[in-house]
Amino acid sequence: MPQFTMILVRHGHVEGIKPEKFRGQIDLPLTEKGRRQASVTAEYLSRVSSFEAVYSSPLSRCIDTARSIGAKRHLEPTALPELIDVNYGAWQGRERMAVAREEPSLYQSWMSRPDMTVIPDAESLQLVQIRLVKALQLFRERHDNQTIVVVGHDSSNRVMLLTALDMSLSRYWSLRQDPCGINVITFEGNSCTVDRINETAHLASIPPS
Repeated sequence: MPQFTMILVRHGHVEGIKPEKFRGQIDLPLTEKGRRQASVTAEYLSRVSSFEAVYSSPLSRCIDTARSIGAKRHLEPTALPELIDVNYGAWQGRERMAVAREEPSLYQSWMSRPDMTVIPDAESLQLVQIRLVKALQLFRERHDNQTIVVVGHDSSNRVMLLTALDMSLSRYWSLRQDPCGINVITFEGNSCTVDRINETAHLASIPPS
């Protein structure tokens, strides 16, 4: 039965993770720490995995992480618009705590039921899921019996994992995605197995701050 394996990776560290901002589709570069995380992740994956293609969100933090990983296999990443981060609309670029103070009701709704919350001028999680399903369809058409690396974002990776697990988007906050955390999903026929979620042990040599 045809199958393919997706190694799903979050990009490396960027500004705006702490204190946390709604980064979304703002094109933030990797920090020095983020570049180090990408390099260590690339080394780790080159030792433990074989893969035939690398895909990435079109934002530079993902492209640069993906290039570091792909270089170990002489693979240039393919940027897919479907993998881009959530468009947070009116909240994009703002600090979370500022939004919590200024729009407490809507912010609390986002933190408790993100699947039932519409941020002004923003993209819903349902719309994010639709475009990620399109990306999954493309991967399955192109990469039967292969392994690929996909570099995405905290938010989009959560939605991808929930989709693979056939879980409700209401469980969005139940999954954690750290910078350069690794997830492994194997698809076979109409089913899939999530083998690893948010693996970060390979980053142990990098100081936390």
